[in-house]
Amino acid sequence: MASLGERIGRLFADYAWLLDSERYDEWLDLFSEQATYQIVPRENVQLGLPASLMLCKNKDMLRDRITTLLEVNEYDIYSARHILGLPRFDEPIGDIVSVETPFAVYHTDQEGVSRLFGVGEYRSRIVCAGSRLLFEANIVQLDTFSVPTLLADPL
Repeated sequence: MASLGERIGRLFADYAWLLDSERYDEWLDLFSEQATYQIVPRENVQLGLPASLMLCKNKDMLRDRITTLLEVNEYDIYSARHILGLPRFDEPIGDIVSVETPFAVYHTDQEGVSRLFGVGEYRSRIVCAGSRLLFEANIVQLDTFSVPTLLADPL
């Protein structure tokens, strides 16, 4: 059986690959029903300010966000690539483990030009649900308040 660290690493690898592959329904399966998903600038976290760039308080809200992304809104066409650092985590408390994972996301446009879109850290609470690991909360903490284009897709 894989160690907890290997399982966490696989969860984040799947997370990034599913987003990069635009397999959003499968990406949603990585979250518990009560999961919180938030994109917030680091400055707001440090100052205790409540404003987020995106906030979904449960999986249904996250599902609605994906539906809107796919069926309603139109955005520039690009491909995304997530680059992840090694997850750092504490010993689980009960069935919950807290994890911090650095990331960078690049967007490549139709002309083949790649640009850095965002850099930051995932601050995650992961629940051990039987043999599976699921996100109970994933706080995407961006190092900056601004992103170069619309923030349509989850990070």
